[in-house]
Amino acid sequence: MDMMGNKERRGVNFKGLLKRNWLLIATVISVLLGISLGVVVREYASLSHLHKQYFGFPGEILMRMLKLVILPLIISSMITGVAALDSEVSGKIGLRAVVYYFSTTIIAVILGIILVMTIKPGVSQTAEHIDRAGTTPNVTTVDTLLDLLRNMFPENLVQACFQQYKTKRKELEPPKVSADTTTIPPLTTTIMAAVENITKDYKIIGTYSDGINVLGLIVFCVAFGLVIGKMGEKGRILLEFFDALNEATMKLVQIIMCYMPVGILFLIAAKIIEVEDWEIFRKMGLYMVTVLSGLAIHATICLPLIFFVIVRKNPYTFTLGMAQALVTALMISSSSATLPVTFRCAEENNRIDKRITRFVLPVGATINMDGTALYEAVAAIFIAQLNDYALDVGQIVTISITATVASIGAAGVPNAGLVTMVIVLTAVGLPASDVTLIVAVDWLLDRFRTMINVLGDAYGAGIVQKLSKRELERMDLTSDVDVANPFALEATLDDEECEKKSYVNGGFTVDKTDAISFTETSQF
Repeated sequence: MDMMGNKERRGVNFKGLLKRNWLLIATVISVLLGISLGVVVREYASLSHLHKQYFGFPGEILMRMLKLVILPLIISSMITGVAALDSEVSGKIGLRAVVYYFSTTIIAVILGIILVMTIKPGVSQTAEHIDRAGTTPNVTTVDTLLDLLRNMFPENLVQACFQQYKTKRKELEPPKVSADTTTIPPLTTTIMAAVENITKDYKIIGTYSDGINVLGLIVFCVAFGLVIGKMGEKGRILLEFFDALNEATMKLVQIIMCYMPVGILFLIAAKIIEVEDWEIFRKMGLYMVTVLSGLAIHATICLPLIFFVIVRKNPYTFTLGMAQALVTALMISSSSATLPVTFRCAEENNRIDKRITRFVLPVGATINMDGTALYEAVAAIFIAQLNDYALDVGQIVTISITATVASIGAAGVPNAGLVTMVIVLTAVGLPASDVTLIVAVDWLLDRFRTMINVLGDAYGAGIVQKLSKRELERMDLTSDVDVANPFALEATLDDEECEKKSYVNGGFTVDKTDAISFTETSQF
């Protein structure tokens, strides 16, 4: 009888496991099928460029759907997240998050530099033997950093939803010298020739490029959320509107995720078919191994160690809870487009308080780029090795600082990867045109570094929740009297306690036993 009971129990557990993780399993299977389909089509069918684009159409639909929900998700989650915390608590949480982001980014950069200096992927070959791809972006460091600040304060909020500001320089015509002059003519000619050779004057022209200005929206939403939080009862209706918008958006995300396995299958198959030259992967093999081993060490040792030291919980169980978000990031290579899935995994699987996820995750997806920073540090030193350019300690420190700052500012810059790479190369006097050497393999490495960026954001949310536990519990106690917090979910408590406790949500006391009673504090 016991044997039968165990078998039944095991069957029930397996069914439960399948039911809980069907989407993750379907996504992993679709990745494998996508790789197989891509290889088969590439081998046995000769598709024109146009047909290749048609082939990837279902994957394009997935990308469009995920990008569709980014805007309402960021706006609603940031505003409700900030408004639910008072200004002092949100300041503390913001500071903790930023300290974590900076620390992990610096660790990633140092790790990348150590690996590239040890493995030396660029020493065994020269730049002439590697095929170049793409073009070098024409950027200057000063203008890029100023654009970053300009984008933080958009002049038009509606425009910020689909365009970013970008500076272009226009060369001014040199002023004409008048014919009558008392100076000896040969001397004038000599001076003017020297002036023409040295001095070039430019005028800054403001242009706009396509793409959501995430940084500007986040700055506005933080300010707007703080103001709503201060308004008390008057701001309550706005807060409930954004809370409802967030819930509705997350429901949309659930629907989109059902289509995800189909979209990912065609996305990955189309990418395999599109790649023209697989020989480049052999030439750049050692460089790719350096980047990927750095990302692997950062994801499996550095980040989990920080998480374990602070949170005192198993980091690999936490990573398993984020598996769906990590696979999605790997396939679509965009932190922002993965954000809807990251929210769902963090809140439902890892039970992170909504007040933390709504505040920390959008900011993390924008400025926390551990994988990108590591990649840029490795790439810069790799290019220096290719050019047989010896770097001193000062230049290596410059690379580490520039890679850290550039990765944090990447979100406010169009074509972020290449633009920030040019900034890092220019900072140490390396030829900016050499960025074209690494473009050919960038599409693949970009997927892996995006996955590490998303994992870093998730760990950050878990760490910030642990450090902010006391403030959140204090807010939960006060929310019984003053319902200013729309989702004081008791996620800071243990799972067993969490099942028994109730939480206040928009004026309703919702108990886990499904008994709902209307609280006296509500005005509605």
